[in-house]
Amino acid sequence: MFNDIGPLELVTIVVLAVLVFGPEKLPKMIQDVTRTIRKIREFSESAKADIREELGPEFKDFEFEDLNPKTFIRKQLDNDELGLKEIRNGFDLKKEMAEVTDAVHGRESETSSSTSSSSSSSSAGSAGGTVDMTKKRGESAPEERPPFDADAT
Repeated sequence: MFNDIGPLELVTIVVLAVLVFGPEKLPKMIQDVTRTIRKIREFSESAKADIREELGPEFKDFEFEDLNPKTFIRKQLDNDELGLKEIRNGFDLKKEMAEVTDAVHGRESETSSSTSSSSSSSSAGSAGGTVDMTKKRGESAPEERPPFDADAT
């Protein structure tokens, strides 16, 4: 229930409880809180049992945890009817990123050297295998305005 509370936070809560309620009322307050939590749990369990009873035998394997979207999606993805595990295992992110980096820098990667050798040599042209990313001004007249792009504004 309190998985994300660390030891320092727990000590802080205990010290604050002693300061607020005092050492004589603190045991009574702890009993009241635990009794309230126990009643809430009992109420929740009885409500779940009533819902299961009302749903009937068609939903005998219904779990309330499935109503949480994260749990539902995780359960559906673990079900390998779609072949998602094969896709997930066949995808190597580091290899794909290396190929993209090589393509951006104009180098050939090991796996795509046979397929992209003709396209990279023709696209590199006279740049010597590298892409020139610097902005160069064209030979336009100084009074000439740049073209207007309505979609860019």
